[in-house]
Amino acid sequence: MPTTAARPFDARTDETLRSLDESGQYKRLHTLESPMDASVQMRGYGEVLCFCSNNYLGLANEPRVVEAGIEGLRRYGAGTASVRFICGTFSPHEQLERTIAQYMGTESSYTFVSCWNASEAIFPTFCEAGDYILSDELNHACIIDSIRLTSVIKKGVKKGVFKHSDLASARAKLEAARSDPDVTGQLWLVTDGVFSMEGDIADLPGLRRLCNEFGAMLVVDDSHAHGVMGQTGRGTHEHYNMCPGAPGFDAANGTVDYFTGTLGKGLGGGAGGFIAGPKRGTELIIQRGRPTLFSNALPVTVACSANEAIRILMDEPQRVQRLRDNVASARAKIAASGFDVLESPTAILPIIVGDTAKAISMSQRLLELGVFVIGFGYPVVPEGTARLRIQMSAAHTEEHIERLVGALKKL
Repeated sequence: MPTTAARPFDARTDETLRSLDESGQYKRLHTLESPMDASVQMRGYGEVLCFCSNNYLGLANEPRVVEAGIEGLRRYGAGTASVRFICGTFSPHEQLERTIAQYMGTESSYTFVSCWNASEAIFPTFCEAGDYILSDELNHACIIDSIRLTSVIKKGVKKGVFKHSDLASARAKLEAARSDPDVTGQLWLVTDGVFSMEGDIADLPGLRRLCNEFGAMLVVDDSHAHGVMGQTGRGTHEHYNMCPGAPGFDAANGTVDYFTGTLGKGLGGGAGGFIAGPKRGTELIIQRGRPTLFSNALPVTVACSANEAIRILMDEPQRVQRLRDNVASARAKIAASGFDVLESPTAILPIIVGDTAKAISMSQRLLELGVFVIGFGYPVVPEGTARLRIQMSAAHTEEHIERLVGALKKL
């Protein structure tokens, strides 16, 4: 029996951590001691401006959202203590799922404790041998892992990757799949709506046309689009007039077959995820989806908060406009200060700096100046494309933006 010091795991883990520390890539957790907002209290730094959260609409600390969660906690208790199909389904789950479906313009929805769980459920449940899943190369890790899991537990499911937002590449992959004798079932095409590290958006109309041509089903993870994209903040599909029930809906463009989404970003920021689409799919998830069959339901207090947040968004679209105004102001002022920001219609403003250690160092200096912006590097983004990712919120003010730009100038 080897001694503790000689165990392979301990030795290689210690070496990995040492290497990360020496190269300036070691991630250190920052602890907040206040609610999430445009300005937060951070242990060791005091009050800092937060430009790295997904709190796009400022709803994480909205009093009505908070109170809805407190009332849910009082009325329904602290935990569900069960999976959904046994005794873990509470009336707020049903209410929230009706609200999500109304918001997304879909027939139904079904919730999970996270969007990661929703993504982990969709393809392993929907796919069978002979199916083919085509994925954008920059899709989120939850999509990548879901497809990997599917190919393991559903033998005979094939997978492919197309170049980022490249319709010609996607077409070539679909043509190859259609001529593959082992692909006898459903073709699937999956993409992020908003790509979180680039800040760009998928060409949903172009992908819809491809799917129609090849008989493929279109799946979109729209987590970073909730509350951000579209006239009323319903998502990337509303941005392209592909959201049934939303202003400007154009049936000629078609729509998305299934969505995965999150409640942990613009829609209150608590936690939770969902699948939205035709009822036959959500019913199949209820019957066969392992993440819901074997994991507790979304906490009811979170369901209550999220329901209130979505209601506020639908009743107060001016929040979406305030976010757009803040994004436009920040983009213009950051550019004027000498930094190049990747173009995007979203609330994500990436500044590419190249080296991971440099991005982390710049992030640390900004924090010392009272501005919280995270530097991202490998493996979150490819080697050589490390960046500062600035995320705007409707809660930010012009004064906050001026302080951000002033700190960037000092770099």
